[in-house]
Amino acid sequence: MTRERDVLRDFAAIVGENHVLVGADVAARHDTYPPGPAMAALGIVRPASTAEVAAILRYCDAHGVAVIPQGGRTGLVSGGKTRAGDVALSFERMTAIEAIDIPGSTMIVQAGVPLQRVQEAALEAGMTYPVDLGARGSATIGGTIATNAGGNSVLRYGMTRDQILGLEVVLADGTVLSNMNRMMKNNAGYDLKQMFIGSEGTLGVVTRAVLRLRPEPGVRATAWLGAGDFDAVLALLALAGRESSGALTSFEVMWPSFLDAVLPSGRHQPPLNGEHAFHILIEIVSRHAQDQLQLILEAAWEQGLITDATLATSDAQAHALWAIRDDIEALVGGLRPLFLYDISLPQVAMVGYLGQLRAALDARWPGAALVVFGHVADGNLHVCIHTGDESDHHAVDDMVYGLLRPLAGSVSAEHGIGLDKRDYLDVTRTAEEIALMGRLKHLLDPNGTLNPGKVLRGA
Repeated sequence: MTRERDVLRDFAAIVGENHVLVGADVAARHDTYPPGPAMAALGIVRPASTAEVAAILRYCDAHGVAVIPQGGRTGLVSGGKTRAGDVALSFERMTAIEAIDIPGSTMIVQAGVPLQRVQEAALEAGMTYPVDLGARGSATIGGTIATNAGGNSVLRYGMTRDQILGLEVVLADGTVLSNMNRMMKNNAGYDLKQMFIGSEGTLGVVTRAVLRLRPEPGVRATAWLGAGDFDAVLALLALAGRESSGALTSFEVMWPSFLDAVLPSGRHQPPLNGEHAFHILIEIVSRHAQDQLQLILEAAWEQGLITDATLATSDAQAHALWAIRDDIEALVGGLRPLFLYDISLPQVAMVGYLGQLRAALDARWPGAALVVFGHVADGNLHVCIHTGDESDHHAVDDMVYGLLRPLAGSVSAEHGIGLDKRDYLDVTRTAEEIALMGRLKHLLDPNGTLNPGKVLRGA
């Protein structure tokens, strides 16, 4: 107990007494999603600068204190989960947008700024930051970098990795590795920032970043479509890709189970009349988006690819359609406990995989709920399972990930590995890859200070 008081006192000397939270202030937070038990940690430390982050890490590395970096705490793999003796490193005071360079198409930000604020600032400057996801209001830039977040626009713009030009990172021993590159082309030696993007805070802590902005692409044209089978869904995707001239931004697919889980909340109107085997939310952004979408819909009707359609005629209607797709709160609230999975696999294997999963669930838990939706165009499915018993979680994990192995699928499309998927990393990565990850971890964090136990067992 004396040691804990000394540690907290020393943290207060670095960041100020008001920025070291303990006791009830820690327990008032959660560190997993959906929210679970109260957070357990020695304390929450809230630095205001890279220098303070470096001082904290230097101290913790020297004194054997584990540090858990935390962003918006809405990840799905327990990547920010703390233990009783850990220190949570919160970036809620590092939320500055430092600079926007319109000619250079860059924005310099601190790690704690929410994604939505970055999107809004880019829009005000006549630009766009294309990473977008349902948790945009709470997800931080540092968190999206640490997990290499994907989201709704990956099809057109790529993952977070493709939007980062430069990073400032603090290593476990307090060394500041600052490469705030603002150039599109910089082919000088190893691109070290790539090690830290997607490393989930296990190799270093991101404190600042140079984001790549894109020109504001034009108007949005949004529609909600029905389809009769998955072959039609894939044919529609190919049609939309061809006819949109690269402007297809989103192609979200929802199985009926998703609508059945979300619409009972009463927050949304059904987007289509009648029943449909698949629901598709499609969005094109360009100077001619409305005309392009209209041509796609006409061709889809002629080819028998869609069974119904709702075309948004205003921003409000488009927002209402997206609100259905993004309402994970309603999904989780209606099916507790709900086991959430974020996987990827070839599109041509999706129907077969889900059929096998449905059969396996029925054999073990008759009547278990299986809710499916996802980006699909980039191979990403979100699979949600409700058996009614929290103790079934590990057995369901074995089932979901085991069926992916022969398909060369990935246990994580965009949320990372954290704790929850650590034991299934070998489904996606070879033994040689995992061994090299371990060597990198030991090289950069030999004392196991940064987010210990996440991604790699024993690391």
